[in-house]
Amino acid sequence: MLATQLGFAQTKDPVVEAIVKEANENSQLEPLAHELMDVIGPRLVGSPQMQQANEWAVAKYKGWGITARNEKWGEWRGWQRGVSHIDMVHPRVKSLEGMQLAWSPSTKGKGVTAETIILPDVADSVAFQKWLPTAKGKFVLISMAQPTGRPDYNWQEFGTKDSFEKMKKERTALTEAWRERLRKTGFNNRTLPVALEKAGAAGIVMSNWSSGFGVNKIFSAYTKKIPTVDIALEDYGLLYRLTESGQKPRISVQAESKERGVVPTFNTIAEIKGIQKPDEYVILSAHFDSWDGGTGATDNGTGTLVMMEAMRILKKIYPNPKRTILVGHWGSEEQGLNGSRAFVEDHPEIVKNVQALFNQDNGTGRVVNISGQGFLHSYNYIGRWLSKVPQEIRQHIETNFPGSPGAGGSDYASFVAAGAPAFSLSSLSWSYGTYTWHTNRDTYDKIVFDDVRSNAILTAILAYMASEDPEQTSRERIVLPVDAKTNQPATWPAPKGPTRRGGLD
Repeated sequence: MLATQLGFAQTKDPVVEAIVKEANENSQLEPLAHELMDVIGPRLVGSPQMQQANEWAVAKYKGWGITARNEKWGEWRGWQRGVSHIDMVHPRVKSLEGMQLAWSPSTKGKGVTAETIILPDVADSVAFQKWLPTAKGKFVLISMAQPTGRPDYNWQEFGTKDSFEKMKKERTALTEAWRERLRKTGFNNRTLPVALEKAGAAGIVMSNWSSGFGVNKIFSAYTKKIPTVDIALEDYGLLYRLTESGQKPRISVQAESKERGVVPTFNTIAEIKGIQKPDEYVILSAHFDSWDGGTGATDNGTGTLVMMEAMRILKKIYPNPKRTILVGHWGSEEQGLNGSRAFVEDHPEIVKNVQALFNQDNGTGRVVNISGQGFLHSYNYIGRWLSKVPQEIRQHIETNFPGSPGAGGSDYASFVAAGAPAFSLSSLSWSYGTYTWHTNRDTYDKIVFDDVRSNAILTAILAYMASEDPEQTSRERIVLPVDAKTNQPATWPAPKGPTRRGGLD
């Protein structure tokens, strides 16, 4: 359903007009993005960059005259990324594109040079235990070699139908065979590196391709003493083929990092105090942390920028809101919504008085969908608020009322589980899942600033309208449908506690 079909008349509002004017004529998005993504960089929980980002955001808010603080919610394994240098030194010399995974152990400056071997295809776990001593002193390749480095859309555009189908059939067979190869070891993706480490391997080499040109997903290492590195599809395939053909390639890995012990972790909270109903809250929400293969530009730098810019505009245009407008920049969303779950657990007095929460977390694109999250009367109030949004922004937004409650995926779910009306401002893809979500290419240049600016305008107007609404929003929930699998009525998501001390296992 389009917002234009909601049946709410649009009248001119000088505050709305001033919000739009400020956003378009005095945008701070580009300099904020440069400072956050280029200067500070990725924001892995427990890293110095995460702490630097927390302090930077507080300083920015205070510079705009907005009260702000960093609120401790827990502790995490502290880790600082250093340089990653990966070179093939035999049978020829070539620098390889790759990087150590987050929390990878350091090679302590001197580097490690060793031969590569491929995870074997054994009969069963007993045979794998017999093979394990072979891994001693070797870099073990534990990922499948992809049959093509071209994404499917490239095959569809240029390949014949027969060749495309042949490639997909081959890839499916290879994927199933590799899955079976891993299963027969008796380990999984998490436990295999640990077993290889115990067997004396020099390091773990993998390639988590994201099905697009030049993109790999970069997550965390499970080893404690030996490096775990991810290598780009092209160079990983080279190493795999050379190893498979008996060329005995050798690589040199320098992966520098620093363990920082257990460090405190924070949410950054800022607020514009309400004048008439200061104990009722409109919350703007975006997670602040990121994985660190890139710089966390679209996950979730752009959501962060939207909320910061909306708060800046509101403070300038609407400095005396009826209700308190609070922004939460949550920590450790990537490890399980920990920062927002902690806030919900620590602040029941705020959660019970939430007028509405707006969360943005799925890329740089303009918002195109808002769901009612299972709140029965969400149509009424969200419809009223959307009616004030300019047509050029509103026309792209589909609404789904009353919708169903989100159980995870992003921080709004922490509030929905607690019964607070919290909504995801879901955005257009811009190939998010393939090219930027948790990848090495999630960087400043992927930001589409016109779309981010549109989202900041939308968010500021929704916050203004929610604040000014004479009525308190209803929390009445829909009756959830019967679950087809269990034949029992579905239940509302239950609140989950945060991991307050993490990364240590």
